[in-house]
Amino acid sequence: MSITRIEPGPRMSGAVVHGNTVYLAGQVGEGVSVTEQSKSALAEVDRLLAAAGTNKSKILQTIIYLSDISTFGEMNAVWEAWVDPKNTPARATSQAALATPDYKVEFVVIAALD
Repeated sequence: MSITRIEPGPRMSGAVVHGNTVYLAGQVGEGVSVTEQSKSALAEVDRLLAAAGTNKSKILQTIIYLSDISTFGEMNAVWEAWVDPKNTPARATSQAALATPDYKVEFVVIAALD
């Protein structure tokens, strides 16, 4: 079975396709608030899924890391407006120290190909 790397770099690839599964690197967004960063990061999820030949209706699992769990509701409002309501994935959310203090949210996604 082949492996395809999308946007490979020296440290990581934006996404990796193996078989009928797409694994996205953790996506962080731009902006100051959790709302802004969530919208920006989920736009990147959309872009990478499209580059792999799939879309958010095919997401199998999402893991969400928040730098401050008290912003769960703010992130969830963005998520609920974005996610395909007929195809919600398995999901977990937790608080974690992210790569830089500027990051407030990170989305890790696994999806199926069409």
